[in-house]
Amino acid sequence: MTVHITPHFHNQPGVPQVRVGAREFMCVGALPPFDHPHIFIDMGAEDEAICPYCSTHYLYDHTLHGGCAPAECAFNPETASEPA
Repeated sequence: MTVHITPHFHNQPGVPQVRVGAREFMCVGALPPFDHPHIFIDMGAEDEAICPYCSTHYLYDHTLHGGCAPAECAFNPETASEPA
């Protein structure tokens, strides 16, 4: 069994910015089946990053403790249903 520890985020709602509580995470773009390759983003010491695939602007917010705002932009690949 694999334990998922890297947060995954998406921008299905098309918001101009997603605030995240992690400096290392995966961006999936939109929700499956319209997602892009799931890529690892590492902000390093920076407080923001832009996904090279979907251009989502991520902004680090330490108060989110690994979550995101809007909260609906969190993605859990273990509970995502497969397309029919």
